[in-house]
Amino acid sequence: MQRYHCLIIEDEPLAAEVLQDYIRQVPFLELKGVASDAIFAMELMQQQKIDLIFLDIHLPKLKGFDFIRTLKQPPHIIITSAYHEYALQGYEYNVVDYLLKPIEFSRFLMAVNKLKQSPVPAVSITSLMPGPERAYLFFNVSKKKVKVYLDEILYIESLKEYIRIYTKTKNILTKFQLGQIEELLAKNNFLRIHRSFIVAKDKIEAFTATDVEISGKLIPIGRSYKELVQSILEKSAG
Repeated sequence: MQRYHCLIIEDEPLAAEVLQDYIRQVPFLELKGVASDAIFAMELMQQQKIDLIFLDIHLPKLKGFDFIRTLKQPPHIIITSAYHEYALQGYEYNVVDYLLKPIEFSRFLMAVNKLKQSPVPAVSITSLMPGPERAYLFFNVSKKKVKVYLDEILYIESLKEYIRIYTKTKNILTKFQLGQIEELLAKNNFLRIHRSFIVAKDKIEAFTATDVEISGKLIPIGRSYKELVQSILEKSAG
């Protein structure tokens, strides 16, 4: 079994303790150090080989993303942050995952298990353009990057390690986790209605207690999502 030597870079003692406890519970992880700032982390990395960093973003002296930019050959990195709005920026650095505090152990386990699934981070988003210009994302499809405007997305379907993104004119298949895209789109016009589906709220043409209709297709509402989805849709329906 491959063991990953871990370094925690976290200036909040309680958050660092939680991560230490989680690491101790995972057989293929081995904690090698805890640093309260990125400068001290650099010293630790010179003393021993580090395979995985749990990195907070808002650090004293040197911010998390600035720290990543200093690394010529960065190890695997999992971002741990209380701020979801930096998720896209994190994925642009090819991080393994982006964990939002407070971090549940099940979510932590999901993130570190990605190390065993593939040596290459599954995330393939390149760019998001906010503001007055139409927001879009680039997704890796085969050997090219395909632009998808967010306002054209009808719904997104999970296919295990992949997702399929549907628009009126095309659909694309890309290696991605539905939970990751859900975090990135949370502030936009999207709603998770099922463990396998995210839909664009403004594209919903009709809905019942069990499904929504988009472009003539019925998409099921999962039982665990039913109450929240119905509340949101009823409110928007007036």
